[in-house]
Amino acid sequence: MTENRMRQMVAELERRRAEIAEMGGAERVARQHERGKLTARERIAYLFDAGTFQEFGSLATFHVGNEEIKDVLAPADGVITGTGRIDGRLVACAAYDFTVLGGSIGMTGEVKVTRLRETALRQRIPIVWLIDSAGARLHPKGGLNQASTISYFADSGYLFREQVHMSGVVPQVAAMVGPGAAGTAYIPGLADYVPMVRKTSSMALGGPPLVKAAVGEDITEEELGGSRVHNEESGVADQEFKSDQDCLDSIKRFLSFLPSSCNDAPPRRAYAPKESERLDDRILDLLPDNPKASYDMRKLIELLVDDGELLEMKPKWAKNIVTAFARIGGFPVGFVANNPKMLGGVLDVNAADKAARFVTLCDAYRVPLVFLQDVPGFLIGSKVEREGIIRHGAKMLFAVADATVPKLTVVVRKGYGAGYYVMNGRAYEPDVFVAWPTAEISVMGPEGMVSIAASKALQAAPTPEVREAMVKQMADAIRPHINVTKVAAHAFVDEVIDPRDTRAVLLHGLELTKNKTVERPWRRRGVVPV
Repeated sequence: MTENRMRQMVAELERRRAEIAEMGGAERVARQHERGKLTARERIAYLFDAGTFQEFGSLATFHVGNEEIKDVLAPADGVITGTGRIDGRLVACAAYDFTVLGGSIGMTGEVKVTRLRETALRQRIPIVWLIDSAGARLHPKGGLNQASTISYFADSGYLFREQVHMSGVVPQVAAMVGPGAAGTAYIPGLADYVPMVRKTSSMALGGPPLVKAAVGEDITEEELGGSRVHNEESGVADQEFKSDQDCLDSIKRFLSFLPSSCNDAPPRRAYAPKESERLDDRILDLLPDNPKASYDMRKLIELLVDDGELLEMKPKWAKNIVTAFARIGGFPVGFVANNPKMLGGVLDVNAADKAARFVTLCDAYRVPLVFLQDVPGFLIGSKVEREGIIRHGAKMLFAVADATVPKLTVVVRKGYGAGYYVMNGRAYEPDVFVAWPTAEISVMGPEGMVSIAASKALQAAPTPEVREAMVKQMADAIRPHINVTKVAAHAFVDEVIDPRDTRAVLLHGLELTKNKTVERPWRRRGVVPV
């Protein structure tokens, strides 16, 4: 090959790459911007450290079977794949390009994404999907050739099986920066972190046209599976943001708390030890004097963590429990905390699911868990029994009992009933188990005990006012017996601490448990409650 010919071929390659970089063309790019969205390539440029992203498969295009559909502009076959660095660490990324055939999944594009998954698993690096896709590709230009490939469906589904095998090995992020229908909707269902963008992102197993055809329901994309639905009602999403940029920033924050794979320890940030980690007196005013009054547990977490910064997971769903990543002395930790501001902090079906999922995530990637207890127990009644409160509560119990990462428990106020158990009570192997002077640990609250033990006497009360006075009198007589000093007298808590020392105790516990080792009986696997 002559030098002149090589120069010609390189020039042709550069021309084709410049054409590919234009994606679906200026008109479609403009339409993407009009919707308030970045393009796939702009998202990659924003997310990755400058100059580090190495793309592969850029010359891919639209095929049906072995036939290239040459009269359809399909640069990169609608999905950009490659690896690069985020805050210095290697990460794999698949960004679906809505300007090219609606970001739909083509056969060639899936070959690329399959190779990306293999790379992430083999090299043990996180994988990020940036989903802006119409789902599986059905294109008029494919003609009848597409019908001849229907049987290919029998050889599909590898994506989701491989996601399951990657689960707990490398962190998986599925950022919904546009629509995600059918196949692309299951990617977030199996991912570790699912942020969405308000008003521009959605996910559903079937889009509005399919819903109309199948069940006759007229519904918009936003109503069917918009960010509000999945952040507030379904619990599928983890966060909601106002822009692509904010969503992408959150990916960087999320990954910063986790290692690149389960083989590594979570990254500890540089931290200059202070002369004293004791907190100021603000923490003494956090709890209301009335033991039944509410307060926001997030305010306590903010006092305990480095710079008051935390990344809350599913903050708009199951608000009665807080699950959040933060740092203490540079150590990444996962907080599981009852929030009395919502439903008194009682555990219901959704709260149990939310906590179980978060505990499992932290345990998979060796992130220590901090439990802040103020729990009156599980919600009771016919409604929650029909919802399966027993099996949902068992999921949380299973996750907490099974976790082998460092576990640190602080009983802030109430630790009642099975709520005390699933919030990592003494029997669940806390490495640090301390309580505030306000703590109460009991099978139930004094009022509950009275309602059972004195039910006949209460039924005989002549008026509701008399009944209420009787309950108060008997409850006040019982309350001193569930004081935490009684528990401490049996050495069932490690220590009753000054609330101002909470951060120092937790930091010491994290240093203590850096090399924690737990050996369980051999088994094929535990059988997780449904």
